[in-house]
Amino acid sequence: MRIQYYGNPNSDTVIIQPADIRDDSPESELALIKENTGKDILIAAVFVDDWNNDLSPWEAPAVFGNENFGCGAAGTLDYIINDVLPEIMSPGKKDSDERKAATKKLYLGGYSLAGLFSLWAAYNTDKFDGIAAVSPSVWFPGFMEYVEGNKILTPKVYLSIGDKEEKVRSSVISKVGDNLREIHRLLTSLNIETTLEYNPGNHFRDPDIRVSKGFSYLIL
Repeated sequence: MRIQYYGNPNSDTVIIQPADIRDDSPESELALIKENTGKDILIAAVFVDDWNNDLSPWEAPAVFGNENFGCGAAGTLDYIINDVLPEIMSPGKKDSDERKAATKKLYLGGYSLAGLFSLWAAYNTDKFDGIAAVSPSVWFPGFMEYVEGNKILTPKVYLSIGDKEEKVRSSVISKVGDNLREIHRLLTSLNIETTLEYNPGNHFRDPDIRVSKGFSYLIL
């Protein structure tokens, strides 16, 4: 894994976004979020080495293609908490720097499997002020049981889905809409500040626009 920064390194609004090594969307998202919120922000893009392993909370069989899902999410979250966050939150040893770091708002989010990872992370750490689960892979086997059996540790959650995403032939992936609506219902019942937004199109349409909308909701 490697980390790359986009935006204002002195911003008090920081986004952590797991991303694919071939992904260049954080740069376009930065401009869109600034346009939506009027804020200069910092995006810390965490580029993972193995998408299906590094963002999966536990092993699961392949749903498309031949690549199974691994169980690397815990290691990725550990890297974010113990390597990425200290670098962001403690830029220097001066007291003034430490006080400034304490005022930073931290948001975690991503698209597809990175959205699932971000939502799963919200049940494993209270480090983040909000979570953006954008078109998240909540069809993932066992995830609904996990959500129902654990306590979420973040106060604000953005959920979204394309209006054609659940209209697929796969009996596994087609559960994504019902599962996301149930997650939204559960979070609402727990008085978590949350919204569920429907975007036009299938899973692959306008990911950078969708992600920027999610983070903008959290920031505003």
